[in-house]
Amino acid sequence: MTLLLARFVPVLLAVLLVSSPACAKRVYLDITSAEARKIVFAVPWFQSSSNSSGGSQQDRKLAKTLSDALVFHGIIDVLPPERVIGSTTSEWSSMGADYGIIGRYSASGDSVSMEIRLFDAAEDKMLMGKSYEGPSSETNQMLFKFTDAVIEELTGKPGLATTQIAFVSEAPDKQGREIFITDILGSNIRQVTRHRNLVVSPRFSPDGNLLAYTSYHSGNQNLYVTDLRQDKTTRALSRRKGMNLAPTWSPSGNSLIVTLSHNGNPDLYQINRRGEIIKQLTSRSGINVSPSFSPDGRHIVFVSDRSGKPQLYLMELESGNTQRITFEGVENAEPSWSPVENLVVYTSLRDGIYQLCTIDPFSLGSTTQLTSDQAHHETPSWSPDGNQIIFTKRDGSSHKIYGIMKNGLFQRILFSMPGSQTYPRWSVKNY
Repeated sequence: MTLLLARFVPVLLAVLLVSSPACAKRVYLDITSAEARKIVFAVPWFQSSSNSSGGSQQDRKLAKTLSDALVFHGIIDVLPPERVIGSTTSEWSSMGADYGIIGRYSASGDSVSMEIRLFDAAEDKMLMGKSYEGPSSETNQMLFKFTDAVIEELTGKPGLATTQIAFVSEAPDKQGREIFITDILGSNIRQVTRHRNLVVSPRFSPDGNLLAYTSYHSGNQNLYVTDLRQDKTTRALSRRKGMNLAPTWSPSGNSLIVTLSHNGNPDLYQINRRGEIIKQLTSRSGINVSPSFSPDGRHIVFVSDRSGKPQLYLMELESGNTQRITFEGVENAEPSWSPVENLVVYTSLRDGIYQLCTIDPFSLGSTTQLTSDQAHHETPSWSPDGNQIIFTKRDGSSHKIYGIMKNGLFQRILFSMPGSQTYPRWSVKNY
């Protein structure tokens, strides 16, 4: 049972290609097609009010951070900076750019102010301008906010640059594995827990203020919640005898579903925010773990070995009606339900390798395999817009956090830091 529990425990995006203020006409592409062309941006170095010649380390750093945040979304390419040095907005279209960005900033003491503008290269016309001012420590957040404004201008959906990712990694003092939170580029990594033991399965509350997780520091697998706001208080959510595992928040944030074994069998229970049991959902039908809510909160998908091997099951919460939904692959586990549609990503053991697959839980048999390389792909989690998936990629003893578009394209490592990183989870709330 221990080994089994260990195993348990873009994209259709509307892309603005042509913008004409006169007719406000937009042309959209379906980038689920491998042949779809990405939008090309020109992002020259930023211009400092104190350095008219330009090209300082800070000028370049600001442009690179903004470019990296744009490229992260999987629908944008940025021209090499050396190609656009000294260019004007009227020249960008001939260089192959669809859009361009000009950024200016000034620094005074510990404060910085920015003015950033988005241009349509074909029209040589400004589409949007934003101004930001604040502590120099918030420079990246300003760039991320502008990135999200650009993505929304192009697609009609907010971008991901200001979201956060939680994950588990070895603590700096090498004492245990702790939870950390970072921005999408790994440029601001913060440690959340300091239990000096094993911590797993972080889960953001829908409002992004709370983080639930399982910690082994007391000698038992207990559930805890940390408030991520200024007080950063931590309280126990469930310390029942036996397993207290893998929390998942309801879309309303008023309840969670967890695995408890205080009655002997690992079963699913719905609990309130105080940890009190509302309802027992499964009863002695194998090991039941890894629940994930549908966007409307009416169903969950979870993992059970009641048929002999771990498989995905769909449950209607009101009636309790349950059916198996995966039949391909030796084992299927670690489901995550998209926050915007009826699509579940999960890990499937195929030819000895754990691959990422997706399935419509209400259309049996409609599965899509996203990955096929010879490394293990584990613990997937959706982006808030449902366009990307983050996961742990395991090759030998190394574990790193990767991202991929929901169509299986643009697989890449998100950030690199010492040790192994596992259990990534995306927040649904911006900074």
